[in-house]
Amino acid sequence: MPGPLHSVRILDLTTVVMGPFSTQILAELGADVIKIEPHEGDNMRHVGPLRNPGMGHLYINLNRGKRCLVLNLKKEEGHEALMRLVTSADVLVYNVRPSAMARLGLSYQALQAVNPRLLYVGCYGYSERGPYAGRAAYDDLIQGASGLPWLMSDDGRQAPRYVPINLADRVTGLHVVYAVTAALFHRERTGQGQAVEVPMLESIAHLVLGDHLAGLSWDPAIGPTGYARLLHRRPYATRDGHLCVLVYNDKQWKSFLEAIGRTELWDDPRFNDHGRRARHIDEVYEILSQIMRTRTSAEWMELLARADIPFARMNSAEDVVADPHLNQSGFFVPETHPSEGRLRAMRTPSDWSVSQPDMPTPAPRLGQHSREVLREAGYSDAQIDALAARGITLLDE
Repeated sequence: MPGPLHSVRILDLTTVVMGPFSTQILAELGADVIKIEPHEGDNMRHVGPLRNPGMGHLYINLNRGKRCLVLNLKKEEGHEALMRLVTSADVLVYNVRPSAMARLGLSYQALQAVNPRLLYVGCYGYSERGPYAGRAAYDDLIQGASGLPWLMSDDGRQAPRYVPINLADRVTGLHVVYAVTAALFHRERTGQGQAVEVPMLESIAHLVLGDHLAGLSWDPAIGPTGYARLLHRRPYATRDGHLCVLVYNDKQWKSFLEAIGRTELWDDPRFNDHGRRARHIDEVYEILSQIMRTRTSAEWMELLARADIPFARMNSAEDVVADPHLNQSGFFVPETHPSEGRLRAMRTPSDWSVSQPDMPTPAPRLGQHSREVLREAGYSDAQIDALAARGITLLDE
């Protein structure tokens, strides 16, 4: 079995990052993912760096393992072709607003009438049950609405900024993955299809408030929001760089103080108990910051390893690519793309004792699988050529 989701067919009507990230993971787990694109292609096809038009780096790294079918869903023949595919699909994933799907004649009710077992999964900005329903949403906006830039501002002492990855898109994408797999499990037991909503704001608020709801966990509140240790942590400056270190529990704190010859700090009532250290976290970080500046990063790594204190290098993106663990564990896989040449791919970060997924196929060119998928839907080659001539599909052969 080439992956635990082998034989599951997914129609992917998503673009940009959130949806494609989720459906690529599903493809990596063995699902047959058919990406439906308009003639101009997914926006991410055109974001550089890129070697050839329509094959930008983000597109390549978000769409491995998929087949690409171009359809003009605003034309009746394009809509008809998609409906043929819906009859044999297990899942349809989309990330436009539900009102846009309805205008295309692709509401859940319309598709359920064709395939009652279909799992109809929508991922978009805001729950349809709240006053923000229908608003446009992007990663930047959802980060702001969920409090992340404020958290990054260190209580307003610095300029607010976004986390410099598509965090809201990718975390919500992971929620889509488990929603799809859980819905498949439910259908396996009951035979029922259903519509599933995965909104971005709720997904990221769930992530942020899980750590920072704090005193507002009680109603009425017993204190402010914020988990103090997370609000103040940052890599420590050493004599010649930075290092990520966590002296956390009582055992580690004792070992650290013994290793640096500062056991008198253990006698300080602020620092000799985990709960008290948490209440004096500002002072803890200030003292550790001063101590860490006294040695080089290499000296600290040697000392911390002997004392069994958790630490890690502060890597750049280039350092991560060169990381010996990731390279030895097989995280990076060489890939030869038919148009892009040799690429560095990242494999699914999970291992399975029985149903280990195969390495996914390279990200498809625009329209690469249009003929193949339309044949599977019952179209003859002559009919497919006619659809291409009328601008309903695009063939890249």
